[in-house]
Amino acid sequence: MTNLLTSTVPSMKSAPVSSASILLVDDNPNGLTARRMILEDQGFSVTTSGTAEGAWDLFRQSCFDIVVTDYRLPGMNGGDLIRLIRASDSPARIILLSGFIGVLGLNQENTGADELIIKSHKEVPELLRAVRKLAHQTPRRRPPSPESGATAKNLRRKPGARKSAGNL
Repeated sequence: MTNLLTSTVPSMKSAPVSSASILLVDDNPNGLTARRMILEDQGFSVTTSGTAEGAWDLFRQSCFDIVVTDYRLPGMNGGDLIRLIRASDSPARIILLSGFIGVLGLNQENTGADELIIKSHKEVPELLRAVRKLAHQTPRRRPPSPESGATAKNLRRKPGARKSAGNL
C-alpha cells in the first residue's frame, strides 16, 4: 500500500534524516493512516491523534519536534491547538494542513504555523519537503522568560551611554 501512496511522490534523493518525532493530527482516519505511513517510510517517528484535544494530551506527555495538524477538526480546531503549543513555550515546529487556507485567509502570521500546506494532489511532496526542512532547522527560539530579567527594555543601552567595560 505504501508504494501506491508514494507513487505520486517524485523520486528524491534521500538525505540522512534525523530521527525527528512527529505528532500527526487529523480526524480523517484514511488521511491520518496514509500520512503516517508515508512519513514513517521516510524514517520519521510518528504518533497520531484523531482530535486536537487528544493531540494536546499527547503533546504535554511527550516531546515532539514537529506537529502536523489539520485545521478543521471536531471540537477544538487546529488553530486552537497551535495557540496552545505556542503558549506552552515549546520549540516544536508546526505544519498546518487544510483545504480551506485561501477561503479562510489562513497564513503563518495569523495561525502561528511555520508552514501551511493546502490539501490537494500536491500535498504529499509538499508535506515531505516541509517536514524535511523543519527537521533540519534548529528548534524555535524561546523568548526570554520574565524571571531571567532579560527583556528588550533592560538589554538596551540608554541613549548617549558610552560603551565601557561596565556596561557591555
